[in-house]
Amino acid sequence: MIVRFDRIAVELPPPSTPDPAGASVVQELMGGKFGEMSTFMNYSFQSWNFRDRQKARPFYDLIANIAAEEFGHMEVVAMTINSMLTGVSTSSNEPDPSDHPLDGAQLFRNTRQWISGGMSALPQNSNGDPWTGEFVNATGDLVQDLVHNYFLESGARREKLRVYEAVDHPAAKALTGYLLVRGGVHQVAYARALENLTGANMSKLFPSPSIPTDKIPECQPYIKRGEHTKLYRFSPTDYHEMAAVWNGNHPETGDPLAVVDTPPEGFIPNDLPAATAVTTPDWNPDDIAEISQRLREAAGLPKQPTGEVKPVPDGLFKGIAAKVTPGG
Repeated sequence: MIVRFDRIAVELPPPSTPDPAGASVVQELMGGKFGEMSTFMNYSFQSWNFRDRQKARPFYDLIANIAAEEFGHMEVVAMTINSMLTGVSTSSNEPDPSDHPLDGAQLFRNTRQWISGGMSALPQNSNGDPWTGEFVNATGDLVQDLVHNYFLESGARREKLRVYEAVDHPAAKALTGYLLVRGGVHQVAYARALENLTGANMSKLFPSPSIPTDKIPECQPYIKRGEHTKLYRFSPTDYHEMAAVWNGNHPETGDPLAVVDTPPEGFIPNDLPAATAVTTPDWNPDDIAEISQRLREAAGLPKQPTGEVKPVPDGLFKGIAAKVTPGG
């Protein structure tokens, strides 16, 4: 089971100038072969199918726990894409749909993001191809699966760097800066697991992307906080034995590795505004808000919603064109 917190792993900036072309590129980090859906599903199936786990528990604990972190990575990739698509249709005062607020959207690289998703993330890659279970490698052979995981994390970091270099949007920069650091943790973790099992030093046997995260500005806050050395434990009671693998010093910086016995604190998410041009969450979102208010009061809940969000600043979308710019 996964315990879920209403926080996100990365502190994303508030939505700014929309970037639908960039959002279609970031989709690769969601549903591409090396995307977060692939890491989550690979490690999840490997942990679900793990046999004789009690005798091999340090390795089971490691895979199962990293799978839990990948759930949060999928979440923040989706929120980044959604942020990049916010404001793409109109100003904050949505016009009547008969005014053609989506005129030109048919020229977007990924039309399904607005036709099927209502200006949101989808389980697909940067070409719009759907994610497939063919990307899952769960053979039951522990060494083979760990080799695959090391390769998967290596490819994922390479693609994150390419997206970082290709997309100049504040949300995309914040996302890739964080994922480059955390992906490095998982890459090192699987390399250490293989070294403990076989004696093979993966970093020397197989060239992996040389990504100088210490020179990437958006990686700096996480490195200063020691995020490159921490493996979080996503359970109040379980997965203690991964400490048998995650110990010693970081191979690049020499900093001591540590298992942190709580999930990361996380950040309050931005509350992205309704987009009535694509009827999300509804043609008239005020109706849903009114129904929600009545339900809260009938249930004896506080008049104000109990969850925490960062509201969109007033006037944020002033100056954004009322119609979509062809080509994004």
